[in-house]
Amino acid sequence: MNQRSTDSKDTKASKHNNNKIPFPENNYTHNIRKAGERKLDRRGFMKTMVGAAGLFAVSTLPWGAIAVKELSGLGAKSHPKRKVVNISDLKVGEATEFAYPGEHDAALLVRLGENEFKAYQNACTHLKCPVFWSKEEGRLVCPCHHGFFDVKTGKPTAGPPQRPLPEVMLSKEQGAIFATGVKRYET
Repeated sequence: MNQRSTDSKDTKASKHNNNKIPFPENNYTHNIRKAGERKLDRRGFMKTMVGAAGLFAVSTLPWGAIAVKELSGLGAKSHPKRKVVNISDLKVGEATEFAYPGEHDAALLVRLGENEFKAYQNACTHLKCPVFWSKEEGRLVCPCHHGFFDVKTGKPTAGPPQRPLPEVMLSKEQGAIFATGVKRYET
């Protein structure tokens, strides 16, 4: 009987004290708004994050426009005109290396006939290994992974390369060959 009377007293006391804060100095859930500890609620946080994301998106638009222009080929690149070799210095069936369009960009010029010249950037389109002219085989060779390219088109004929070599545009003037530009890769 004693047990029942104490249980009923505890139940009455708990019902009576349900709306009161038992320890006001340690309770962090009931005094949030009272003490001003929480100024930013979930809605405010989400508004701030959406605003920051919008600001980031707007600030990257110019860079995205530049990338789209570059990748779509709308921006015309101008390459310097540079002398490669005198025609009399290169025999039919021989090749010469030169730097184009920049001083660190290797390229390869092959003389295929009396008036036929082809030039390509000589970095393999597979893993950028140097490409060499094989006069015996009549094709461009990448020794790293046994890639082969057709010298007339620059297209891969064997091995892992899937894309053709970038072609360097040429012009003949005053008994010399000049590099004038690089053709864009097209699928």
